[in-house]
Amino acid sequence: MNLPDLIDTFELLDDWSEKYRTLIELGRELPPFPEDLKTAENKVLGCQSQVWVVSERDAEDPAIFRFRADSDAHIVRGLVALVLLMYDGKSATEIQALDPRETFAALGLDRHLSQGRTNGLLSMVGRIKRLAVVG
Repeated sequence: MNLPDLIDTFELLDDWSEKYRTLIELGRELPPFPEDLKTAENKVLGCQSQVWVVSERDAEDPAIFRFRADSDAHIVRGLVALVLLMYDGKSATEIQALDPRETFAALGLDRHLSQGRTNGLLSMVGRIKRLAVVG
């Protein structure tokens, strides 16, 4: 699923339990995350659940960043997948310029996530922005 499709799906769903299920399903689509990458160095600080994010440069275009991530909590794994939809495959300049709050608002997350989950989501974005250095 891509980000516009996710936003369209959320607009069609009336019930937040259905939207949470959609996020959980999105998280299940994440590729397996190697256990050896679940280290303190790769951990996102500020999340209530455990979240790990790693980056690498695209093999065909080194200006592009590729991200892999995982969480030990189902709903958070869905939020991880959302963040990856937003930032994976972009250049450092695009990543630094992208403010996620508009997307969070379009999905209604700004109104339906707890403050702790919102802080964790912003911590994931912060880690991605730190990993995606210009140059």
